[in-house]
Amino acid sequence: MLEKIREGSQGVAAKIILGAVILSFALTGVYSYLGTNSEMLAAEVNGEEITRYDLDQAFQNEQARMRAQLGEMFDSLSADPTYMAGLRQSVLDRLIAERLIDQKVADLGLRVSDDQIQQAIVAMPEFQVDGKFDNARYQAVLRQNNLSGVQLRDMLRRDMSRQQLVVGLLGSEFVTDAEAQALTALQQQTRDLRYLLVSQADYNAGIEVSDSEISDFYQANQARFATPEEVSVEYVELAVSDLAGDVSVTDEEAKAFYDSQANAYQQPERRLAAHMLFEGDDAQARAEAALARVRAGEAFAAVAAEASDDTFTAENGGELDWMTPGQMDPAFDAALFALQEGETSDVIKTEYGYQIVNAKKIEAATQRPFDEVKASIIATLQADKAQTEFYGLQQKLADVSFQVPDSLVETAEAVGGEVKTTEMFSRNNAPAPMDNPRALAAAFSDSVLLDGMNSEVVQIDNGHILVLRVKAHQAAGTETLEQVKERIRAQLVTEKASDKAMTEAAAIEAAWQAGTEPTDVIAVAGVGRFGQPDLDPTLVQSVFTMAKPVDGSVFSHFRLPSGDIAIVALDKVTDGSAEAELVGALKGRLAQQMGEADYRSLIDSLRADAEILYLDRAEANPVQ
Repeated sequence: MLEKIREGSQGVAAKIILGAVILSFALTGVYSYLGTNSEMLAAEVNGEEITRYDLDQAFQNEQARMRAQLGEMFDSLSADPTYMAGLRQSVLDRLIAERLIDQKVADLGLRVSDDQIQQAIVAMPEFQVDGKFDNARYQAVLRQNNLSGVQLRDMLRRDMSRQQLVVGLLGSEFVTDAEAQALTALQQQTRDLRYLLVSQADYNAGIEVSDSEISDFYQANQARFATPEEVSVEYVELAVSDLAGDVSVTDEEAKAFYDSQANAYQQPERRLAAHMLFEGDDAQARAEAALARVRAGEAFAAVAAEASDDTFTAENGGELDWMTPGQMDPAFDAALFALQEGETSDVIKTEYGYQIVNAKKIEAATQRPFDEVKASIIATLQADKAQTEFYGLQQKLADVSFQVPDSLVETAEAVGGEVKTTEMFSRNNAPAPMDNPRALAAAFSDSVLLDGMNSEVVQIDNGHILVLRVKAHQAAGTETLEQVKERIRAQLVTEKASDKAMTEAAAIEAAWQAGTEPTDVIAVAGVGRFGQPDLDPTLVQSVFTMAKPVDGSVFSHFRLPSGDIAIVALDKVTDGSAEAELVGALKGRLAQQMGEADYRSLIDSLRADAEILYLDRAEANPVQ
């Protein structure tokens, strides 16, 4: 058979076919080579390329930064593909802004000399040992970061060149004392007012809403009725804590463990210590004098109360607490545990000063009885057995869920568990344990949603895992008119009633302004911009839009979020005090904000004049 194949491969037809195959591979290779560059681009900025590698690296760095900053919260955010797409786009926009700045720097002819770069490297603390530049340290740090000296020099040249432009721009902004004082006084301003609420609920009766009005509102406000993507999942979970409840431990096992771990159940020797502490230049001399008094027969407690510099213990005769070996300064520890009960040490030098130690009482090491620790030993052995069982079942869970990928029944049977089911939930209201970021990511992953297969093993916590599959899936959409009809009707009734209340409020305001003050008016003095607990925030914001009274009160009325109408008489405006500390802090914040606004304006200006191409991932064609 092999000989016939070899003979056939030498024929003319076979050679033609072979040549065609070779040519097709060659052409494919050439095409791939020629097309690779454009396919690997993420964007072009005035003809300058940003590769997908650059974007991927920057995106990974940003994810690492956010994960370090937000912890598990970022894991939850990263489960949302829309959020991650937005984050990736923001990283790309930042890279584009950097390219635009670099190009502007080049246009302006801004330069950084080699001497400046060298000085910057020498001054970097990463390359210093004992406050001085160390070449060995410099080389080691470069190797750790996979950088060459040339690469570091180029990076610094680029960053320092950018800084010349950015720092020059930000540093050009300033705020005068008069501006800061005026703004501080405005921020600290308070207002005295009287107000009356006209309730929209009083005008609900008799209001009718037609089906056409409801339909028109629904069509004009589709976004209000958007529904998020939802899933219902089945899952099998495995937890050490659940297994521990079914594990039995005999008294014999517990006693054997106790005997084998006897040292762990010893109560170490402890001593009730007292001391005298002496500080200052003459501390040693005063300590020796105090010790001499004790040696001469005076009570340690009496001498400590009179001579010790430790005011917290002196009044109690220098008594500290019961201590076990290793709790205190090594010198103190050694002195205390070298004494017999009631003895006093020589003067010792510790990190706190000069001390004299007294062993008031001594309790010898004891063995805790088995009955006292039996319960904790049983709990420990149950946890150990459960952990061992967990490891074995964990592998079964993974194997069976993979071997039978379209059902969890066999998986549950293999680990002695049950298939649990959740109600429908979205990414924002997942029940436990699906509210874990890793479980949430698995539940909404393409492999689970689109392929209909079991997920991989998801670790919820140490000793707690699960496998899940989707039972039902509802794509993001819009509630139907029938579903929201009554909600819309109630809202339109409220709006119409609020309009009636607004008309009534205008009449009440006009009468009040003419001199007829309504009843049930509420007076409030000294309202600041941040409001008061009993005041509607919208009311407070509206009051601070009213003109300052000049001759008498100023009147107005406002609709509140509830639909009620507030009629307000603004009686007095009191400017705040422009304290020097507040003014100084405000100047710094304002200058920084103005500088940041200038930077954003610069980027916007450069973008407006630039030719920027965002390249589609699949086809590498301009999409914007």
